[in-house]
Amino acid sequence: MDEKKLTGKKNIEYFIIAIVLLAILLFPLYWTIVTSLKTEQEIFRIPPTLIPEVLNTDSYMAQIGTGDFNMFRSFGNSFLIAGSAMIISVILAVPASYSLARYRFKGKKLVLLVFLITQMLPVSVLLTPMFIIYKNLHILNNPLSAILADATIGIPFSVLILKNYFASIPGEMEEAATIDGCNRFTAFLRILLPIAKPGVIVCAVFSFLYAWGDLAYGMTFIQNQELRPITAGIFNFMGQYGTKWSYLTAFAVVTILPVALIFIFMQKYIISGLTNGAVKG
Repeated sequence: MDEKKLTGKKNIEYFIIAIVLLAILLFPLYWTIVTSLKTEQEIFRIPPTLIPEVLNTDSYMAQIGTGDFNMFRSFGNSFLIAGSAMIISVILAVPASYSLARYRFKGKKLVLLVFLITQMLPVSVLLTPMFIIYKNLHILNNPLSAILADATIGIPFSVLILKNYFASIPGEMEEAATIDGCNRFTAFLRILLPIAKPGVIVCAVFSFLYAWGDLAYGMTFIQNQELRPITAGIFNFMGQYGTKWSYLTAFAVVTILPVALIFIFMQKYIISGLTNGAVKG
């Protein structure tokens, strides 16, 4: 499809609309960053200041300490939980989506429906049964409980996305690989998986982000503050330091940073993966 080039007055109008929308969408992020650099007195000043009059970095320095809200420890916990949940989601979703795309079996539509339903269920419905299961397995207050719980969010999404990728690949390619000496497994690894690479990357990214932003599972299944992820740290931070908004927003900025970096450096794969997965299948 040829791209239409906008010129003159129309181009200026669209540019202004885009700038206004971008400013509206990014203003909450800007305000969070600015608030984290203000003193408590300036935060509550009326009228509010758009730029800090006095640069306050104490809120960031406090996170490097060894207290309950140590930034590095919380970061490590979140990366462990989110990274492990991402690996589990991808490893299980790839073969599952391939089988749903390539094989015909009874109950296939029901399986797909179950995956869709699990995407719609609120977390509050799942907390109680998961808590009972993990209690019987003796993995409460252990990062493994949050890892498994977060993986249940990423797996259905990954399966639904990747199924369309594998379904769009002609079966003749596998047959050609078989003629060249590959069995079904090696044909899958050498032919289908590289073609579905954008979808796999998208599933990995979103599985990581789901787990990174989770609060309910980390708060419910892990009671030890030293083992909790960074989102649970923010929640407790609010409870302990009520009115210290500079500390809260600084913690929020640190939490947002990995998400922003992922979208900046992976946007090409994310856009490609989502658009291809949406139109194929």
